Amino acid sequence: MVFSRLLWTAAAIAAAASPLAAQTKGVTHGQRPARLVIRNATIVDGNGTPARGPADIVIVGNTITEIVYLDPVALNRGGARRPAGDVQIDATGKFVLPGLINAHAHLQSNRSGQSLGGYEYNLKLWLASGITTVREVGPESDTGIVNIRDRSARGEIVAPRIFAYPMFDRGVPIHTPAEARARVQALKKLGVDGIKILGIERDIMQAMEDEAHKVGLRIAHHVGVEETNAWDDIKFGTTSIEHWYGIPDAAIPEGRQHFPSDYNYLNETDRFRWAGRLWREADPKLLDSVLTSMVRANVAWVPTLDIYEASRDLQRAQNQPWYKDYLHPSLENYFKPDPSNHGSYFIGWSSTDETYWKENYRIWMAALRDFERKGGTIGCGDDAGFIYEMYGFGLIREMELHQEAGFNPIKIIQHCTGNNAKILGQEDKLGRVKIGWTADLIVVDGNPLENMKVLYAGGTSAIRDGKEVRTLGSEWIIKDGIPYNGPQLMREVKEIVDKARAAKR
Repeated sequence: MVFSRLLWTAAAIAAAASPLAAQTKGVTHGQRPARLVIRNATIVDGNGTPARGPADIVIVGNTITEIVYLDPVALNRGGARRPAGDVQIDATGKFVLPGLINAHAHLQSNRSGQSLGGYEYNLKLWLASGITTVREVGPESDTGIVNIRDRSARGEIVAPRIFAYPMFDRGVPIHTPAEARARVQALKKLGVDGIKILGIERDIMQAMEDEAHKVGLRIAHHVGVEETNAWDDIKFGTTSIEHWYGIPDAAIPEGRQHFPSDYNYLNETDRFRWAGRLWREADPKLLDSVLTSMVRANVAWVPTLDIYEASRDLQRAQNQPWYKDYLHPSLENYFKPDPSNHGSYFIGWSSTDETYWKENYRIWMAALRDFERKGGTIGCGDDAGFIYEMYGFGLIREMELHQEAGFNPIKIIQHCTGNNAKILGQEDKLGRVKIGWTADLIVVDGNPLENMKVLYAGGTSAIRDGKEVRTLGSEWIIKDGIPYNGPQLMREVKEIVDKARAAKR
């Protein structure tokens, strides 16, 4: 009896949505309407709850003002209340998610001295991938990123919302705690949103974090194999640990990984080869203590699983399908093995290296599961522009790797929306499909809970009604109430790439 009722409910919803599905109309790419209604949406919120729908979502200006869940019985009888809207997007058969947030992003105008033609390529790939917000960590220019952030906020450029986290010591010599505090004050005066640190000594880190807390700046720590590790993040109050090295490093009983005698940290082939053996040296009991302490100290974790994947499968990384149409020649050149390019370390890379890295991933993914079970906050970032990862595509691959790690797709969407909003301190504005929240949404052509690949920009192959079709990825990306058509953005990206390739011939 219950089974029959469930079938009836599903059938009723499908039957009700179809005849009342409104055509998408009145929507202008890149122009914010006064009032926009998204019709018949199946909503996946960024809070970890199951999908629900159909629903009409009303956006006035840049704010979600109303969400009307549609009773299928009332719909069938024509008695359901439908909010008015001359400008509307038909989301029948589609899923609406909060705009994705990339918590570890790099805005780059050139690679290895070769121009990408400005930032348009980078920004449009992010947006077309459903990324409506990025946390830019370590930009090319402190003042430049603040300017781009503000232009995006004013709607002057086609770009995601940007949170600027300049590199703490970029171009500024910092040797004393007093200099560290002065640098924090200078960045605060510049108007940044946070600070990124890496390769930092303990006395400098303590002073800068103390000063950053005083002035309200959040801290992202690329914690490498260095003097400081996760214990220092726990002690000093880091907002988020980026990547992972400093976590197993803090759980090695001897206090330091067993490097060979000829190891050189500045040789990136050495560095990444032996990083692939780091997790296996962590003591499980000590690691459990590190993870528990991170949770208690509210230190979040942005693992960037995607950016190291080439280390476990180089051939896959070098032959990704979107390279054909969308890989800019300057980025392609940067990816080639070259000691002068950061992350281009695949010189003499072997099947043995890949085997160690596969084990590294297995232990790393188990640690992530443990961290979340303990109550930890896992974020989502891609670190693209390095190691064969393209902007935008890297974040969707990151989501697939979270699924490989054992997380439910609903939780993965939370990692990349609600959790990332929390890391940014924006959980009361971003990362949710909720009344009163900023209208950052994506209308996805397909069901990402069934197949994360439908999120890839440019779409993917799928079976519908027994036939092969091409999905559209994020068909509509709404950032700050401004709708952008995903396929249109990807056509514009391809034009940039085609022009750059022609110029190199």
